[in-house]
Amino acid sequence: MSTASVLELKFAKTTQWPLDRHSRARGNPAILRSPGFRLAPAIASLAGMTFELLSRFREQHTRFTRTKLLLFVLPLAFGSAGTATSLHAATLTIRVGYPQLNGGQTPLWNIPENKIDQKYGLDIKPVYIPGGVRLTQSVLSGSVDIALTGGAAVNAMLSGAELIYVGMPVPTYAFSVYARPEIKDVPDLRGRVLAVITKGASSDHASIALLRQYKMTQQDMKILYFSRQEDALAALKQGIVSAAVHSPPTTLMARRLGFKELVNIGSLKLPYPFMGMAIPRSALQQNPDLVRNFVKAFLAGVKIAIEQPETSKRAIAKYFATKDQEIIDEAYRGFVPLLPKVPYVTDDAIRAAISVTDHPKAAAANPKDFYDNRFLQELESSGFMKELYGGR
Repeated sequence: MSTASVLELKFAKTTQWPLDRHSRARGNPAILRSPGFRLAPAIASLAGMTFELLSRFREQHTRFTRTKLLLFVLPLAFGSAGTATSLHAATLTIRVGYPQLNGGQTPLWNIPENKIDQKYGLDIKPVYIPGGVRLTQSVLSGSVDIALTGGAAVNAMLSGAELIYVGMPVPTYAFSVYARPEIKDVPDLRGRVLAVITKGASSDHASIALLRQYKMTQQDMKILYFSRQEDALAALKQGIVSAAVHSPPTTLMARRLGFKELVNIGSLKLPYPFMGMAIPRSALQQNPDLVRNFVKAFLAGVKIAIEQPETSKRAIAKYFATKDQEIIDEAYRGFVPLLPKVPYVTDDAIRAAISVTDHPKAAAANPKDFYDNRFLQELESSGFMKELYGGR
């Protein structure tokens, strides 16, 4: 077993916080004693977030599972034509999963906060599921209906998963590497430990793409995998790792701890599906109208993100469960400039994701098999986008 694999197994319990855990941490001694739980308050106190705030943060993003039987008595059935004609189905619930808490989720959060979904006959419920791999598994199992995820979905599709991208809201790596003081440049990571978020997901792929720029590979160092950004940052603070791949606003938290940005991977503008809208392929045939309406709602969420900063920041504040204005601003600034008005999936982005995976079927894969831009093309050609932006 490789060193990286051993490290991944060693820290598996540290980095997990299952959404289906019904007991609160405060009342569960086993959770309170876990390494992962101890890492969180360390980063909370050091980065200006209180442990109480982090507890509320976790509670907010696990609330879906604890109450899903009450909230979703009319679950969205992408495979059921009868649901759309039900007397009570004028508004259909769509559970949309996302893998990390960052500003890239702003368009999604804008939808329910501004009641955009109601305009299109939907009730969109954002669901936080840490880690792109775990989120991809969730959409395949039906725990969520749509996944806003990155390269993990590409790996799943290479393995035969019946998923497809219908949009790509964040088309490049939105990451930076933060390092301990002794690391002055990327080559200094040789023989050290680098923290990424989930093997085979976006931050893992970002590290591979970055190292290639320096003619290096992950074999030049040890890789430690985490499920959440705050745990990776805590490991950086404690000296468990020498550097970590972070996205905003964890980047601000890293700076508050005194760490310097080693490199901004996003500034390299490498094509990549950092965040794509992945859905079951069956939905394209069985419920295209539902998919189309979700895409409409998401595009309207993008518009608010671009044109209404204060409205969007209120949504960010709610989902981060914070009033820390610097964190809110960092999350907004780090992602909103990356959002295209019409988020087409491109061959280059998919090809890039394929190139950084070690999947045995990657070499023969055709990028066009991974996405379908039909809904975006239709909405643009029909005049929906012009109407949305007032003719602009």
